Amino acid sequence: MKRKIIFALAALVTFGVTQVEAITISPQMIEQFKNLPKSEQIRLAQQYGIDPSQFTSKNPYSSENRDSYNVDVVQPRNDQQNEQKNTKQNDDLSFLKDDQNQPLKRFGYDMFAGSPTTFAPVSDVPVPTNYMVGPGDTVKVQLYGKDNEQYDLTVTRDGVLQFPGLGPINVSGLSFSELRDVLSKQIKQQMIGVDSNITMGELRSIRVFIAGDAYKPGSYTVSSLSTITQALFVSGGVSDIGSLRNIQLKRQGKVVATFDLYKLLLDGDSSKDLPLRSGDVVFIPASGPTVSVSGDVQRPAIYELRPNETFGDVVKMAAGLKPGAYPKSSTVERYNSSGLKTVISVDLTTVTGQKIVAKDGDYLRVKGASSEYDNAVTLLGATVRPGIYQWVNGQKVSNLLPTINGDLLPGADLNYALVVRQINAVGDISVLQFSPAKAVTHPDSNDNLLLQPKDKIVIFNASDNSRSRYQLNRLVKERIYKLQKLNKELSAVVNVSLNEGSKNNSNLVNADLFQSGFAQLEQAKVMQRTQLAGVVINGDDATDEPTLVSNEVEKMLSQLFNDRGLIKLSAEFNRQELLYPIIAKLKSQSRAGEEAKVVAVNGQVRYDGIYPLAENANVSDLIAAAGGLKEGAYTQRAELTRTVTDANSSAITHINVNIEQAMKLQAGANIGLLPRDVLTVMKTPEWQDTQAVEIRGEVKFPGVYSIRRGETLEQVLARAGGFTDNAYLPSAVFVRDSIKRQEKIEIKQLADQMRRDIATRGISKEGTVVNYDDAQKMLADLENIKAVGRLVIDLPAISLGITQADLQLENKDVLYVPAKKQTISVMGEVQHPSTHRFKSGLTLNQYIEMAGGTRKRADTERIYVIKADGSVMMPHNSFWFSSEDNLAAGDTIVVPLDTEYKDSLTLWSQVTSIFYNSAVTLAAIATL
Repeated sequence: MKRKIIFALAALVTFGVTQVEAITISPQMIEQFKNLPKSEQIRLAQQYGIDPSQFTSKNPYSSENRDSYNVDVVQPRNDQQNEQKNTKQNDDLSFLKDDQNQPLKRFGYDMFAGSPTTFAPVSDVPVPTNYMVGPGDTVKVQLYGKDNEQYDLTVTRDGVLQFPGLGPINVSGLSFSELRDVLSKQIKQQMIGVDSNITMGELRSIRVFIAGDAYKPGSYTVSSLSTITQALFVSGGVSDIGSLRNIQLKRQGKVVATFDLYKLLLDGDSSKDLPLRSGDVVFIPASGPTVSVSGDVQRPAIYELRPNETFGDVVKMAAGLKPGAYPKSSTVERYNSSGLKTVISVDLTTVTGQKIVAKDGDYLRVKGASSEYDNAVTLLGATVRPGIYQWVNGQKVSNLLPTINGDLLPGADLNYALVVRQINAVGDISVLQFSPAKAVTHPDSNDNLLLQPKDKIVIFNASDNSRSRYQLNRLVKERIYKLQKLNKELSAVVNVSLNEGSKNNSNLVNADLFQSGFAQLEQAKVMQRTQLAGVVINGDDATDEPTLVSNEVEKMLSQLFNDRGLIKLSAEFNRQELLYPIIAKLKSQSRAGEEAKVVAVNGQVRYDGIYPLAENANVSDLIAAAGGLKEGAYTQRAELTRTVTDANSSAITHINVNIEQAMKLQAGANIGLLPRDVLTVMKTPEWQDTQAVEIRGEVKFPGVYSIRRGETLEQVLARAGGFTDNAYLPSAVFVRDSIKRQEKIEIKQLADQMRRDIATRGISKEGTVVNYDDAQKMLADLENIKAVGRLVIDLPAISLGITQADLQLENKDVLYVPAKKQTISVMGEVQHPSTHRFKSGLTLNQYIEMAGGTRKRADTERIYVIKADGSVMMPHNSFWFSSEDNLAAGDTIVVPLDTEYKDSLTLWSQVTSIFYNSAVTLAAIATL
């Protein structure tokens, strides 16, 4: 047969491809060629120039075929597949959750999630000396010395190596080290002067079985070097109910070893990860008893138990305790014989507690330590280094703040600061007030307070607008987002909204989250408004009424003294924000017969509002808390409103206080304060803040002029030097800020009235006669009309000294005296709205004809003239003006729209007039 094979190979070379068909190579010949030693195959192939690979089957473990070795490999589970597979199991274990409300996971099962998608064993690793050589293994033999040869010898099915020149050598049952010794010995004996180097080449494959609770149990072909864990990866790992701690290796029906995967995962011990042999069975039994661990441990999870394992062992499985754990008060939830849960307290700091044997179904909760500090004081606010500091006996404020420039921010309030002190075990507080400047510069003064453990020292900014709030708002946005996300998750569980107060949070994200947010808490404060019941009130400008901050911000501020992130940024808080947690605590600890220790101040102080009532506080202390007096405060008399309550009734009394004497600490005037006192600081009679008006245009000295209360326009014009020769007094424009605000209110009221009229019209018997889209566009245009605040004045009469025409000035008034005008304008429903040169004697109709005449939709019966001074003049008849209705330069003729042409809604005519009048007025004051 060998000769036939050689002849066939020779024929392939000699006769070429075209004559191959004449030579028949039977499958038996090819099989016989395969059974030849590999060295003989190589020799024959080299002799006849034939590639032996076309006659030999490739080893699936060879380096050339390594990529194709995935036929028997199960694709391991990834995270998403594992999560989907465990959906039902997580539902069954939904009651097992950690402190963050996350379901506990079984420890170790994610080892097989996200593993490589192929399992190609590496054939280049060193072969251990105790490796058992078997059929299919390749032995590499290198001869050197007298003869230099290299052979790749394959162990046959009979366990024989066909060694050229030495004959068959039986290696069955030999380890690699024994095989190497046998071959070396025979080579030295039979081949004189030749040395050898023997190594293992390509290794055989073996067939093993994965049984039990594997992800994909079955029969798998693996490398002969494979171990138990590698076989597990081939089958996709352990199923969700399989055991990780009792994996059995069975050989010929007997358990030869057990493997605890926890030893590998927790200790890195792979000594029990034994190599497999052909026919071995890796059996995975069902999971044994389990114990759940949550709380302040490094790795909360569900762990599988071995017999007699204790809670000390369980804590080690969970990677130990966190630094903030309080294991002394740990608890174990355990099922009793009646099927009910019982709770067992366990002290994990003692040997006795650690040696308690864990049972199946136990739930160990390791509690956390308190966030409170035992021997610390907290410094926050307008300081250079806010934070938590150690308290020592005898420590005072000056020890924490030794210098003003080095420890306080430049904008710190040096006259007002607080020490918040816990007074009992239930957490009630009292408040002490001091002056930082006196505490630092006069260490022996009473302001240098002696501190106690858990004191909070709060330093305020002198100006609430002196600090940047960018970082603060950034922090709050992040925390609000997290709170809202958590609320959504919790709401999905309990199907209720846990935070209805956060509905408007989206409006707060792009604004200052704290801007004047707590002013609504100031019940005693009298709010200033720019208008009441639609009427503008003259006086100081006041901001819009603030809105209450969101619930999330309130929750965060209530934890201000315990939150390191907020403490670090506390210098950016304003006065009322720093006071919020203090006032909230004082109000919450008030009880029947014991009023909340808070007081209020309003009026001529820098920061009116509610303040905590400090111990032994008096009027001067409250004024210092409010940032001091404003300019113009009346110091001779203030009013202290006090609520006197007895067992049967409550009465209000008013006490007059001399602020000047109280600030000088005179005993009779510096009255001591009681809870719920309200101090009102009045303004000096006839006091006037700086006010100014502006004169523009054709006056000799245009500019801004400061005015006193009651000063008139005639008097300011005299101070401006009077008019120039080019001044045109009838066209003067006078603008007043309060009138502008009044116009805004009236436009809004008109728009609201129009909405009601349209709605009423739509449900009336006449039916809808107004196009809805047109009405909405008209309302939008109406609301967007810019209020100008023009006041019609008779400047020629004022220049002549007529007292009745003169008027008192207000702050921000503007007077514009234009140059002489020689034009007259025609606008509205004419063919070509335009401006024409004024010619004395021309009539209204002539000017309209100069503009092309009226349009078809013009209302010729309601033509009117807006005079140069802003007044409106209607003609005495429908066609000609009388002699009293002469036109003048600067006038504007308005031809309105005939509203009846469109529909019968009377408000259309009003809106049309407003549009025209506004356009004319804006054109008149365009230069202002």
